[in-house]
Amino acid sequence: MKIALVSPYDFAYPGGVVNHISCLEQQFTRSGHDVKIIAPASKAVYTLGDRFIRIGTPRPFPASGSIARVTISLRLESQIKEVFERERFDICHLHEPLMPTLCTTVLRLKPTPMVGTFHASGGKPWYTMFSPLAKWYLDRWFQKLDARITVSRASLGYVSPYFPADYTVIPNGIDTRHFNGNVAPIEHFNDGKLNLLFVGRLEKRKGFDYLWKAFKLVKQEIPNCRLIVVGPGVRLRNKYQKRIDRHGLKDVIFTGYAAYSELPRYYKTADIVCFPATGWESFGIVLLEAMSLGKPIVASSIDGYLTVLTDGVEGIAVPPRNVDALAGAILKLGTDERLRREMGARGKPRAREFDWSHIARRVLDVYVETLDRLQRPEAAAAGPPQVGAVSGHH
Repeated sequence: MKIALVSPYDFAYPGGVVNHISCLEQQFTRSGHDVKIIAPASKAVYTLGDRFIRIGTPRPFPASGSIARVTISLRLESQIKEVFERERFDICHLHEPLMPTLCTTVLRLKPTPMVGTFHASGGKPWYTMFSPLAKWYLDRWFQKLDARITVSRASLGYVSPYFPADYTVIPNGIDTRHFNGNVAPIEHFNDGKLNLLFVGRLEKRKGFDYLWKAFKLVKQEIPNCRLIVVGPGVRLRNKYQKRIDRHGLKDVIFTGYAAYSELPRYYKTADIVCFPATGWESFGIVLLEAMSLGKPIVASSIDGYLTVLTDGVEGIAVPPRNVDALAGAILKLGTDERLRREMGARGKPRAREFDWSHIARRVLDVYVETLDRLQRPEAAAAGPPQVGAVSGHH
């Protein structure tokens, strides 16, 4: 099958949707399919070679509590037409299909059967900021989708009130071969201190402001501990660093961005992995990464995280924005090595349920079912699919 995977986001910049598409491409290519990724990019994406087709120059754009780096050019049509005429894809898979302007232009042109995956969750959708006329256009383009996927019940609940339809819920995946325990820990952190780990972009919604305050309380009870902070974000990092210094808090280490190849080593180094996000998370892929290496979790009890974490099984779920509860959960695990081992061990089989080999097969099933349906005479006669009731098939 010849497959187009379309991302609205800067493919040279790390993020959940970009990683999702990269992993799908790897799985499909390994299975013998001909796959191309189409996306804007702020710099060359050499690792993909001719499997990457750059369309558009990304610019920062506020969306869902974060900054989306998307192309907002209105001059993409001729390039899109040229690519699709040349490549002759069997199917096109749009990720965040209503995100302007690359995805919406492809959807408007609809040069081939279209599948869309909706990833976002939490807060007010960006498309509610627009006028009724813009919403009318989005409704028209939405109906051009031949199949619709959401990555979780949380993302289903986010999109379906605005765009009711039949959706298939297929979660994000994890490469358990990459995230495995056969790696060495980071040597200079392997010194006997209790290592707490935070992995994520330094954005307000990731909740680090609550974590460092909880760490201050933990440090009073467990002096021989440190907090390792892995992820990009310069502006808030400087702000947090100043606050931490002002409180005289030691052993908070900001590493900055870590390459995908290095992440397993950071998880291996950790004794407890903390995800204090305040909301707006449709899934818990970082939780699965930690679980895959057998690490216990402390995470906010938000819908996206509870998709993968069961409180008291693979870790402890705490109310978001609650410093005392966060500190209490960390202390419970930090003072009980046996509990850490037990919860960590229960996380490994849970992570394997989400291995990309299983997830990619389910996505491919959607492609096959969609193409089969469209080739039936009754489907051709009926025209484009009608928007109906919400459902979440598994």
